[in-house]
Amino acid sequence: MRLLHTSDWHLGRAFHRVNMLGAQAEFIGHLVATVREREVDAVVVAGDVYDRAVPPLAAVELFDRALHRLAAIGVPTVMISGNHDSARRLGVGAGLIDRAGIHLRTEPSAVGTPVVLSDAHGDVAFYGLPYLEPALVKDEFAVDRAGHEAVLGAAMDRVRADLATRAPGTRSVVLAHAFVTGGQGSDSERDITVGGVAAVPAGVFDGVDYAALGHLHGCQTITERVRYSGSPLAYSFSETDHRKSMWLVDLAADGSVTAERLDCPVPRPLARIRGTLEDLLADPGLTHREDAWIEATLTDAVRPADPMARLTERFPHTLSLVFDPERAPDDPQVSYARRLAGRIDQQIAQDFVAHVRGAGPDERETAVLRDAFDTVRADHAVREVAR
Repeated sequence: MRLLHTSDWHLGRAFHRVNMLGAQAEFIGHLVATVREREVDAVVVAGDVYDRAVPPLAAVELFDRALHRLAAIGVPTVMISGNHDSARRLGVGAGLIDRAGIHLRTEPSAVGTPVVLSDAHGDVAFYGLPYLEPALVKDEFAVDRAGHEAVLGAAMDRVRADLATRAPGTRSVVLAHAFVTGGQGSDSERDITVGGVAAVPAGVFDGVDYAALGHLHGCQTITERVRYSGSPLAYSFSETDHRKSMWLVDLAADGSVTAERLDCPVPRPLARIRGTLEDLLADPGLTHREDAWIEATLTDAVRPADPMARLTERFPHTLSLVFDPERAPDDPQVSYARRLAGRIDQQIAQDFVAHVRGAGPDERETAVLRDAFDTVRADHAVREVAR
């Protein structure tokens, strides 16, 4: 069976101030064409169809057109909700849409109920594991402590239990939206850290033939059977070096996997440039960057006058301007943003405690901070769904 694995469409998302709906529509067209040309048997979409719980109307219309186009070519599609989606909104009408061969899996309670497709070699069971917010699903999965590894492990136990009841030789595919150990993140993914931990081990997917992952925006191979497709478009300058693609996966009769990367259309290349303003305006080596979307980091000791206006004369698609004067790391003028780069909210809070009283939080206080951040994020998720 030949699968096309994609994820993280983020329909409705802009790239800085650039509307990306046109590029997202071009990607949908490319996906449909690929399904036809490469004789794909099933499409899997591993979450974050939308960029937010209440997407703009234009994004909903684009998704509607995508569903109609996929249904029209008669190739089954399995989709799950991600941490950016409202699972309840995305799942509206799932029973009816199911009849058109578009299978939306957004309910945590249904993780052990697969979509079963067949080819000449027998059945393939597709299990959809939507994004599982630990604090909201811990009761459903009867876990003592709300954590990603605990709830995802319990969900996979249900998958393996169902698979054990099926005919010998039944192959299996899991769709999941999670941060798996070994994956490389980028700036455009929403933090899903719970209890100070975001990642789960790849071994949680043992026992299935292929795990089609979503959440991380870079295409990557965790193991030969566990892969991220990444987002089809870049959504931050941290993705400048990404090769945006989908996985074309062939699942053999014995469950073995071979995979090929298929490139996605690039609406405009991205580039990060760095230096003093005068150097950037004069450097002949940057000529090939003049048509790219640009993030420019200026290292001038003193902020120059009208930097954006002057940059856009040479680089008309400059979208982001960063000031980072060259200073020693211990210089008190080093920016607050630079000091916080790469640190999660809980680490920042612990550093603040250490700053104001001279010593960091003890074990009990660290647990209080951790529980507070977990509670706030769970409450935010509930509020998004209720909007």
